Amino acid sequence: MPAKSVNDIVALCKRRGFIFTGSEIYGGLGGAYDYGPYGVELMKNIKNAWWNAMIYSRNDIEGLDAALISNRLMWKYSGHEGSFSDPLVECKKCGARMRQDKMKDPTKCDNCGSTDLTDPRAYQLMMGLSIGATADGAINAYLRPETATTTYVNFKNVLDACPHKLPFGIAQIGKAFRNEISPRGFVFRMREFEQAEMQYFINPADDAKYFEEWKKTRMAWWVNV
Repeated sequence: MPAKSVNDIVALCKRRGFIFTGSEIYGGLGGAYDYGPYGVELMKNIKNAWWNAMIYSRNDIEGLDAALISNRLMWKYSGHEGSFSDPLVECKKCGARMRQDKMKDPTKCDNCGSTDLTDPRAYQLMMGLSIGATADGAINAYLRPETATTTYVNFKNVLDACPHKLPFGIAQIGKAFRNEISPRGFVFRMREFEQAEMQYFINPADDAKYFEEWKKTRMAWWVNV
């Protein structure tokens, strides 16, 4: 019998030991989940299958496991610090905060229906950190919001260690973090989540060719996994 709602799926996952609400006994935290005994094994199997297909079964892709914490300057010069944001509005009546481009009606509060809203402002999605004894509270690092940028900044390091000619790829699996305004959809929109990504470097003249090849390869993997 199909589930009637996401709440039914959440309850089933908890009963069967797949996924629990993070810090549940202290009220939980939106967008944070713990994988239980069966959930962690399922995730491990999926990651192993992905890694085997990407790394061990090919000779043109190298693996990487980059740091979760990165120098602020990396995200500044990649453009993330200035543009990795969502439009945030706040209801002056009930205090609800909403992502404007996801509201049912951008002129009315989704929670109470009031039209008394603040003007939209850019809401930084990256989680800033103040690390080190001399930081004095200023943000000098970020938890990475994606794995891709940490792959790009290691391009030369990987190429120096494992020489390749184009085309070749760099793959990694790891955590990413985003300060979502309103995490929702169970594990489909979280503040802490796992990514498995591969960046494939090619001659731009061959982009259409490799796009079609990879589209077929990845779809076949998902069908067979």
